[in-house]
Amino acid sequence: MRLEKCWFCSSTVYPGHGIQFVRNDAKIFRFCRSKCHKNFKMKRNPRKVKWTKAYRRLHGKDMTQDSTFEFERKRNRPERYDRNLAENTLKAIKKIDKVRVERAASHHTQRMKGKRAKEHKEAAKELEQSIHMVKAPSSLQKEASLTLPKIKVKVSQQQSEENRMEE
Repeated sequence: MRLEKCWFCSSTVYPGHGIQFVRNDAKIFRFCRSKCHKNFKMKRNPRKVKWTKAYRRLHGKDMTQDSTFEFERKRNRPERYDRNLAENTLKAIKKIDKVRVERAASHHTQRMKGKRAKEHKEAAKELEQSIHMVKAPSSLQKEASLTLPKIKVKVSQQQSEENRMEE
């Protein structure tokens, strides 16, 4: 059973699924679903469409360099069947998947490292700006620590007279 990769989004295309497009120069494009095929026909660049694997890798959202990707490469050389080799390969595939999941999780935590502090700062700023919605105005007047300091500005007589004349 041969599993192909979608040309547009890089997801796996299982046998009997998807669409195959053959260009005049005999280049074969395989698509996992009509969404990918339609985007290809609209001449969209997969690196600019946010939900594709190419976009995620280009913008640092997915891992790009990892030794576990080496095992996923396509090999066209036929191998003579050996029961022990097949058994060892299946065991190795399980280990590799486990390693890949752990590395992806660590990559995600590394990416999200600064986000928590940023969200905390934004929440504190919003709370400071809209404290009057959280607490009643009477309690704000009692506690001086919750209110912003009031600034008194002295206005000279001449400025106040000029303002009255303008009105």
